[in-house]
Amino acid sequence: MTIADSSSIPSPTRLEGKYSGMMVCWILGLGSLVSWNSMLTIGDYYYELFPKYHPSRVLTLVYQPFALVTMAILAYNEARINTRKRNLTGFTLFFLSTFALLVLDLATSGTGGLGNYIGICAIVAIFGVADAFVEGGIVGDLSFMCPEFIQSYFAGLAASGVLTSALRLVTKAAFERASNGLRKGVMLFLAISTFIEFLCILLYGFIFSKLPIVKYYRTKAAAEGSKTVAADLAAAGIKSEATERADNNNTKQLERLSNKQLFFQNVDYLLDLYLIYVLSLSIFPGFLYENTGSHKLGSWYPLVLIAVYNMFDLIARYIPLIEKIKLKSRKGLMIATLSRFLFIPCFYFTAKYGDQGWMIMLVSFLGLTNGYLTVCVLTVAPQGYKGPEQNALGNLLVLCLLAGLFSGVALDWLWIIGNGKF
Repeated sequence: MTIADSSSIPSPTRLEGKYSGMMVCWILGLGSLVSWNSMLTIGDYYYELFPKYHPSRVLTLVYQPFALVTMAILAYNEARINTRKRNLTGFTLFFLSTFALLVLDLATSGTGGLGNYIGICAIVAIFGVADAFVEGGIVGDLSFMCPEFIQSYFAGLAASGVLTSALRLVTKAAFERASNGLRKGVMLFLAISTFIEFLCILLYGFIFSKLPIVKYYRTKAAAEGSKTVAADLAAAGIKSEATERADNNNTKQLERLSNKQLFFQNVDYLLDLYLIYVLSLSIFPGFLYENTGSHKLGSWYPLVLIAVYNMFDLIARYIPLIEKIKLKSRKGLMIATLSRFLFIPCFYFTAKYGDQGWMIMLVSFLGLTNGYLTVCVLTVAPQGYKGPEQNALGNLLVLCLLAGLFSGVALDWLWIIGNGKF
């Protein structure tokens, strides 16, 4: 059998490798953001080292441009990029940069200073590049597979926030009274993150490609004209000769929509993702660290807010698995996305006049709507296209998501204008 004709490819058994694939996707999602979420969650440590440098805002502002520019380049060239090399490169960069963050802190003995801060900013820039390699590559790859894979991947992204928040609360409690306890907790924290990144390299490199259901979807995508899956098919034992014949046939017979056509056909979905993350990142995490005032929880307060956001973001990403309450209407998704901007006056007045209970409730709703709408958009948008088009659309969706993140991070600075904190 060649893979030039998708009609000749037998369908996989309904659950053949599906649950294993969902678990691997979840762990890959965890690894795609665990390094960056580690940076966000140990913000209290960096505020102690660099109190005048606004670390939660500055580091986020460093991260996002590198992620956005790299993602734009990769999205433009996605049809010619080896997806396997792209994803393995991204996870390797995450592993090395997380380990470098640990080494930097050990080498400088946890001291502050501009030089140390610049070094941390450089590592964060590498995080941004790695994020663009991994997130766009994985989402593009999963877009032509079953929707549960994308849902699991994005649940893993949210789980990275929950995991890092939980670890941070545990390490803060465990080391709070110890000598130099804050730093000891952070070291343990970064060591765990480094291990997770190494695990992702192994899972993607040696396990995921060999799952029967994954081989089925990639073979089908190759038959529909995708050239990005060739290396993964070879790693799974699919003969390269068959892939080459399919490539030759696809060049002659199959045409795919251009990125421009996909953009205009899905502009509402792309705008949804952009606006979802503009709103979320204009509040999280900078506002939660610097604009919520002092309350009974003291130094625990921002950590609790971050943990609450991450927990509800994770819960919400499983809600679309229930088909009856999954939002599929294009108009409904746009209305829901625009209505989230009511959070801005709500957060402003709650921070000014409300107590910590109201703020915790508000943060939970912010995370809930962020996770739910993200999964709804990303699982609905690629439906109805061929494999190569789904891959391209997945990259465009991630590009708009990262553009929203960057815009939100920039707008987050508006909260501190005029309050004397510059």
